[in-house]
Amino acid sequence: MWKNFPKTAIAFAVIILLAGCAKFQPQPLSPAQTASALEDRRLDDPKLKEFIEANLHRHIDPWPPRSWDFSLLTLAALYYHPDLDVARARWQVAEAGKITAGQRPNPSISMRPGFIGNPGVSNPLLFGIVPSIPIETAGKRGYRLARAGHLAKAAYLDITTAAWQVRSHLRTALLDLYLSRQSATLLKRQLAVQEELARALAARLAQGEIPRPELTQAQISLDQTRLLLQEAERQTAENRVRLAAALGLPVSALQRTEISYAFLQRLPPRPPPPEVRRQALLSRPDILAALAGYEGAQAALQLEIAKQYPDLHLGPGYSFDDSENKWTFRISLTLPVLNQNQGPIAEAKARREEAAARFTALQAKVIAELDRNLAGYLETLRKLKTAEAVEAAEKTQEQAADHSWRAGETDRLARLSAQLVLNKATLDRLQTFYQAQQALGLLEDAIKSPSGTFAGIPTGLQTSPRQGEPAP
Repeated sequence: MWKNFPKTAIAFAVIILLAGCAKFQPQPLSPAQTASALEDRRLDDPKLKEFIEANLHRHIDPWPPRSWDFSLLTLAALYYHPDLDVARARWQVAEAGKITAGQRPNPSISMRPGFIGNPGVSNPLLFGIVPSIPIETAGKRGYRLARAGHLAKAAYLDITTAAWQVRSHLRTALLDLYLSRQSATLLKRQLAVQEELARALAARLAQGEIPRPELTQAQISLDQTRLLLQEAERQTAENRVRLAAALGLPVSALQRTEISYAFLQRLPPRPPPPEVRRQALLSRPDILAALAGYEGAQAALQLEIAKQYPDLHLGPGYSFDDSENKWTFRISLTLPVLNQNQGPIAEAKARREEAAARFTALQAKVIAELDRNLAGYLETLRKLKTAEAVEAAEKTQEQAADHSWRAGETDRLARLSAQLVLNKATLDRLQTFYQAQQALGLLEDAIKSPSGTFAGIPTGLQTSPRQGEPAP
């Protein structure tokens, strides 16, 4: 039996080593395949319908919807946007770190074959097996697991932060597209009035009733409006592309898509209550992620302190010497004589202080954002009321001028001039409305909570809803 023991032990060790080995599975990326998958994305995808219905808890009929409102577009962006794929991948890396942290150190084994060179020895073969079984002390594995768990929690919260950023960028893209479209509509109306005014002035110049500089000034204003209209149309085309990018779609997917801007018609007259703003300081996902990062740094410090205490290595051994079986037992440990892990402990303490400083700095930044954006929102609301009052007054003046013209009391130039003044006031009101919506969006970003009826960011985003699609 003992004669074949060395061979049996070697074979047994090889089997153990090979049994737990993972096999490499190549997953090559094909740029052509991923590009094709990105270009094939569309808003009428049946899987997108399932995702939206699951989050809105209602059936959508017809599909695709005749008009896409902000809540539907937000869910479409959360379904498609690649930034969420990156955040999910980071979280999966952090989750894999928990597996690494929980692994116990493997035992090792050393073999010492040899022979006795002295003559007359009955069995000159020598063979020894010395295993080493490590035993971690001072709760090191628990501290590793705690640190990895906190880092995984921070990565998980980063998914929510990424989802909110996707929503924020989508809202900005929709607002920009709305502004450029409305501006183009108003500028077309203004251009038509200015063209009519230029024709009327040209007729008066031909009759010698006005000097030429008056017509020249009107033609200059007409050319400036043409340029402004072309710029608004250019911005509309660019903003449509930005909207597609905010959705994670090619711009071709937005063809023949009707968009509802009803969510922009609501401007809360009062800011969020103080308890909501204070809640932002305590429960924003990035703040919770920073807090988890601090807890991870604290667990890392505990781990480095525990490393002061050496691990044990148990070594029961066997040797075959001159036909005799010999058993031994060995206990070994590293003597903390030259250092007691002071360097890594000092580094871990410094990292914990850095994490604490980052957390405090983030809260200070959030407070500044809340105060600044709240003040900006209230000021733009007041400015919007003024712009609306000016527009209403100019509308009254335009109606009076139109009535006088129809009654024959004034000429056509007075009526056209009143229309131009009203159109200018409407453009100013539109620009102020845009600023108010911008301020509201910044305030929502600071609180990380929507002001409308849409529930905000859904849960369950840690897994991609697009199963089977090539990674972008």
